[in-house]
Amino acid sequence: MRPVCVFAKGPGEEIERLRADLRGQWRQASRAVMVLLSLQGLPAAQIAVLLECHPATVRRWIGRFNSGGMAGLADRPRRGRPLRGGTRLASRIAALLARPGPWALPRIWRYLDWPQVSMRTLYRRVRRVAIWRRPKLTARGDPYHDHVVAGIIARLIELPRRAVVLAEDETHLNLLPHVRASWTLRGTRPTVVTPGKNRQVTVFGAIEVTTGIWIYRLGRRRAADFIALLGMLIEAFPAAPAIVVICDNDSIHHARAVTAYLTKHPRVELLYGARYSPHDNPVERIWAALKNYVANTAVTWPGRLRQIHSFFRNRSPGQMLDTAAPWTSPWLPPRYEQNFWNAA
Repeated sequence: MRPVCVFAKGPGEEIERLRADLRGQWRQASRAVMVLLSLQGLPAAQIAVLLECHPATVRRWIGRFNSGGMAGLADRPRRGRPLRGGTRLASRIAALLARPGPWALPRIWRYLDWPQVSMRTLYRRVRRVAIWRRPKLTARGDPYHDHVVAGIIARLIELPRRAVVLAEDETHLNLLPHVRASWTLRGTRPTVVTPGKNRQVTVFGAIEVTTGIWIYRLGRRRAADFIALLGMLIEAFPAAPAIVVICDNDSIHHARAVTAYLTKHPRVELLYGARYSPHDNPVERIWAALKNYVANTAVTWPGRLRQIHSFFRNRSPGQMLDTAAPWTSPWLPPRYEQNFWNAA
């Protein structure tokens, strides 16, 4: 048998949540209930008791409904409390951060002439117009970049058939491990032991831009090791009528010993790329992959050298070509680009 009356249960978390919602996300529905109860003839005082509010509140929303209908029950725009520091603080912060500098909160506070706000408030205002981010280093660029690149392309077009074109570059690897961000277990932070005393090796490398053949040498940053690499190129391509090596403007590439070597070996020709344009050289992408391969590993010096040899030994010419992506370099004419895609 159904009960004659059903009552809600006593006060609890759900009742308090219901009261909060009537004043929060359901406040406009609560105002509509005030209007409906008033249409049934209930006075404002009795409606206020039912909805747990002040009678003046009931009269206000009934009046707004009578004058504006349903639109009158919506919240009206209001300014709220004035922002601390003034309305121009955000524009002043944006103008300040547009200038280069190490902008930490104390420095911003000082350059804004010590505004009357707390550091926490200043942090919130800065967060509205800025984020915490490390700046990106970019090369200065060569004002004659396009002219230099056009000269390289014109020279490559004039090369005889079966000529070999290689991109060459050098990098340095240390016994001190390269540190990279990586996935780690929660609650732990990996540690990499430093060697105590650092050592360095220079890696010279050249990639043939159509087949991906990779030739490299370990040594020191000096002209003699660069000349040794050129000798390895001559031995690797004995039938090539011309061996063109595109490199950067490092001082070892302009050394007198290198010039004398090129005079004795006319098959080898050096072309120099634009200054401050490392992104033009496809070998830079190979160095990035190599340093990522040896990152976060603490080894002995023979172990570091074995890592370098292992990286190159376990990659085929096709994989080296895909890593270098020479078809993205502005050095090469369109006909070489077609060869890149065929080789890849």
